[in-house]
Amino acid sequence: MVHPDFTILFVDNPLASAAFYRDLLAVEPVESSPTFAMFVLSNGVKLGLWSRHTAQPAVTAEAGSVEICYRLENPDDVDSVYSDWAKRGLRILQTPVELDFGYTFVATDPDGHRLRVYARIAAV
Repeated sequence: MVHPDFTILFVDNPLASAAFYRDLLAVEPVESSPTFAMFVLSNGVKLGLWSRHTAQPAVTAEAGSVEICYRLENPDDVDSVYSDWAKRGLRILQTPVELDFGYTFVATDPDGHRLRVYARIAAV
């Protein structure tokens, strides 16, 4: 079976996006150039930032049609991250709210990619 281990976001400026994610994730990129940057996170997930102007084949989709999700342990953690990201000036699409799957909020990165933070609701 083939399993994904790498997510690539198509961005306007990989160096600027790398600076954003370096601050947000508190980790240095393992690769950084004007056309591509990559992070390897402590859980093994890889996040690539590829210039939408140089990617092949050409990028035709707009940002915002998928989400990168960050699972936290509890709603208080979600509120803490929300407060931090709001203070950093991230664009907030959805303030913290309880939905059927958990307590969550949604922000965007500078290119409009959706970033969802959530804590699961315990099964009843």
